[in-house]
Amino acid sequence: MPGLLSAMEGFFIIGVVIAVGYVAARFRVGGPTAQMVLNKYSFFVSSPCLMFAIMAKEHLGVIFHPSIIVAFLSAATVGLLFVLLNALFFRMDAASTTIGALNSLYLNSNNIGLPVATYILGNPSLVAPILLMQQVVFTPIGLIVLDATTSGRVSLTSIAKQPLKQPLLIGSLGGIVISALSDHVGHFILPEFVFKPIDMIGASAVPMILMAFGMSLHGSKPMKEKTDRPATLTVVVLKNLVMPLVAFLLSYFVMGFRGVELYGCVVLAALPTGQNVYNYAARYEVGMGFARDGILLSTISSPIVIALIAAILS
Repeated sequence: MPGLLSAMEGFFIIGVVIAVGYVAARFRVGGPTAQMVLNKYSFFVSSPCLMFAIMAKEHLGVIFHPSIIVAFLSAATVGLLFVLLNALFFRMDAASTTIGALNSLYLNSNNIGLPVATYILGNPSLVAPILLMQQVVFTPIGLIVLDATTSGRVSLTSIAKQPLKQPLLIGSLGGIVISALSDHVGHFILPEFVFKPIDMIGASAVPMILMAFGMSLHGSKPMKEKTDRPATLTVVVLKNLVMPLVAFLLSYFVMGFRGVELYGCVVLAALPTGQNVYNYAARYEVGMGFARDGILLSTISSPIVIALIAAILS
């Protein structure tokens, strides 16, 4: 399968960039604060620019494709399952539970999703609904909970102000506005000299997130915390096995998808956890090891699951 081989090449490319971050940390390139700087710069500057650039260039019909219903319901299902399992067995605090839920439902739709959508599904725009769902729904909810639980203050005023504190949400919504206006007038409304700098800054987001993730692996031992091991393994099972299964059931029996649409929904649901979750954990300095281990194990096992789905459904 040439498409499957190309997707595996995408995983290899990601691994190389993570390895570069690890080596940089090993040789202390950038000093002891390099990882924190990369995380914060990506969170506040480059990632919002990336979301704006992606959303602004997509048509509204692509962003709001019906597959967004499958993506939302399958993600919400596994997120709630983790919360339930945590209440029954793991008993983590609210902030760590939020990281676990995000680890279970958050898809790596950029640096792995785009190659998979391009080379296996033949349509990179299929990730647009996932990007919208994650940035407009799940990310703001998760960050609001993290902000409230780590600051110790919760009020209606603080909740109402939360969207103004989420650069990723602001970038995504700004891009959707430009997309809507462009669709209305029949052409892309931003001049190239305005859009190009935003696009260039956004292009730095994925490598910075991956290298920061690689830096976090230096000096750490995955699954070191024994108390987190059951929760971490649960996250990986929910993300890589349960979520694709739920996506198949919803796509086939609820939405009536067949062929390429069914295949696309299931493959994209099998994407590993996005490195953004570690970025959020580092931003609030909570559950960083838990987030890192879940992302690492999910990324390692995801190619196997995607290969099996491709063999069965393609």
